[in-house]
Amino acid sequence: MSLDKRARFAHLTVLLAEWQELWRPLPFTHRDIPWPAPFHALARRLLLLGDAECARLQAEPFIDSPLADWLPVSALAELVTLTEIPAGEAAGEREEGLPAAWSVHIGGRKWQQIVSFVPRVTLGPEQQLMEWCAGKGHLARTLARRHNVDVTALEWQAGLCDAGTRLAERQGAAVRLVRQDVMAEGAVEWLSSTTHVAALHACGDLHERLIELSAEHGSALTLAPCCYHRTVDERYRPLSCLGRQLAETHELVLEREDLAMAVQETVTAPRHVRQHREAANAWRLGFDALQRDVQGVDAYLPVPSLAYGQHTETFADFCRWASVQKGIDLPSRVDWCAYEQEGQRRQAEVTRLELVRQLFRRPLEIWLVLDRALRLEEAGFSVELGTFCPRKLTPRNLLLRASRC
Repeated sequence: MSLDKRARFAHLTVLLAEWQELWRPLPFTHRDIPWPAPFHALARRLLLLGDAECARLQAEPFIDSPLADWLPVSALAELVTLTEIPAGEAAGEREEGLPAAWSVHIGGRKWQQIVSFVPRVTLGPEQQLMEWCAGKGHLARTLARRHNVDVTALEWQAGLCDAGTRLAERQGAAVRLVRQDVMAEGAVEWLSSTTHVAALHACGDLHERLIELSAEHGSALTLAPCCYHRTVDERYRPLSCLGRQLAETHELVLEREDLAMAVQETVTAPRHVRQHREAANAWRLGFDALQRDVQGVDAYLPVPSLAYGQHTETFADFCRWASVQKGIDLPSRVDWCAYEQEGQRRQAEVTRLELVRQLFRRPLEIWLVLDRALRLEEAGFSVELGTFCPRKLTPRNLLLRASRC
């Protein structure tokens, strides 16, 4: 890294804290501009953006940003510098050297991520390989064949263990899938100073648990973290001592919903998926306007997501379903067209105001990963932070490699 981890972390803390009144509020939950009065002119500027310019800024938030007129140029330039993370070095053969036949039963994008991740797993002498939160063990099978070693894979769902075991037997991969809840006390029995744990996109508390156990028992790890908001805690407590110190000094307070911002990038989602998501959000905003009027309470009301594969045919059907979920009695006559149009209007508005949060999305994610890196360094580990694949393959491309010094 061109910047020392501690210095990068400290600079990010200052900037995130200084501008948190802009990036922490959720435009989706506010009918009015959610920022202090001095920034209302910024909101008006963003609301004038055309669809094409808005889409460009979603993909490239640091290039020709309208925020440059409101934030000091030095702050934007510093954000760019602080988010530049080099690619992690691959060990051994080139990434594309993995046989295509190994990709059988693995989704195309998942396989491409594994192809990029696996060469970054450097196995030391006498180390035993393990996959953390393995699912069907796709990564474990690839690691076993690449390193020609036995791999233990921990997974808590029995069905996935069984399916993964059948795949490993069919393909002749030396993988043992073990049913283990990694959050349970028994998980500690699998880690030691000779264990090297690999985890590709382990979520929230699951990868935090791995970091804490590794710090305690000296296990090496290669980790691509993900979904920082998937945690039982309402408020984030930094893992590192430095993180807790800096957060307190600069009054940086992160709630669970703030952590979700770090993984909301949709750059890899197919166009039809993005369009479906936008339409669904417009319906939610339309229902939100309706429920505020019906209940006479001008406050956002969260609605649960429809189960996978379920959908409603019309906006009116969605509102009726949502009202049942929240125990709201709708009037017999509703101007469904007007509320649907209001939802579409609000969706366009929210999309533009969210550009501010998107500018701080990557800095927040790097701050969170640096906190994890520093926790391990404080425990006596040597830690590398890099990327393992291009952003177009997955925005969650940050990689930690750590081993005790």
